[in-house]
This record gives sequence, C-alpha cells and structure tokens, in this order.
Amino acid sequence: MNEKLNIAVFPGSFDPFTIGHESIVNRALPFFDSIIIAIGVNNSKNCLFSLEKRISIIEKVFHENSKISVKSYSELTVNFCKENNSKVIIRGLRTVLDFEIEQTIAHANKNIQKEIETFFLLTLPEHSFISSTVFRDLYEYSADFSKLLPSNISINDLK
Repeated sequence: MNEKLNIAVFPGSFDPFTIGHESIVNRALPFFDSIIIAIGVNNSKNCLFSLEKRISIIEKVFHENSKISVKSYSELTVNFCKENNSKVIIRGLRTVLDFEIEQTIAHANKNIQKEIETFFLLTLPEHSFISSTVFRDLYEYSADFSKLLPSNISINDLK
C-alpha cells in the first residue's frame, strides 16, 4: 500500500509560543496526519527568547503528542515545506489585517510552489488580542502574562 502522509507546516517565530498558537495547532490536528511547528530563523529580527528556548517550550507543550514535531528553518517557508513533504501551510487569523497580510503571502507562496495550499483558521475570540507584541510588553513591564501561556508552561520555563 502506498499511502501519502498528510503533513502540515505551522510556521512562525513563536517568540513566545502562546495559548493562541496552541489552540490553532490543536484545532488543525484532526485535519492532518502530522504537524511540523516550524520556527523561522531570521537573524535580523531581535527575539526575546533564544531559538533553543522556543523549541524547548513548544516541545514541552506537545510532549505527549507524537503527531507534532518542532523544527527550525532559515529559508523560504515553501522550500521548507517541500523538503518536509508538506503541501499545506497552517496560518491563524486574528484580524482583518492578518487576513490581508496572510492572503498576500499565500498568493506569493502559491506562485513559487503551485502545490502549496494555505489552511486558515480563525483564532478563538478569547485569543484574538494575544500577540507576541502584547506578550513582550507585559513581559518587559513585569505584568502578569501567565494567562497567555499554554497551561503546562510556567514563568520559570521562560528563564
């Protein structure tokens, strides 16, 4: 039997990985055999957390789920998808602005790799305000950001 594995890629900087990201992965999972959470490495971007820390946090969130893996990459997302036998990119949408940006990126990706499809999921209403920028502001001013983190991630995990 020659079955194809249906692999999706969920790309992002995940600086940090929030309950919004976790929700998107969990809600997308029934549609795919496996999901690769792909951390894009951009040396010109100043990240709050190291790549190693971001990987360890995501691996801790999904440590019991063998259908989810975490990888990093520093190339075009569509090339990463091709190298990992994926034809689907998962993206979460919080706002109309997110849609406009993601639509443009999806069209560009389709132009580069015709077989790539983008799978959009709307964030849950209670997560729509969560962004890396909001998190970093709370973190910088020592405000309580714990409710933005997946339930099995503590503030100590970020140190």
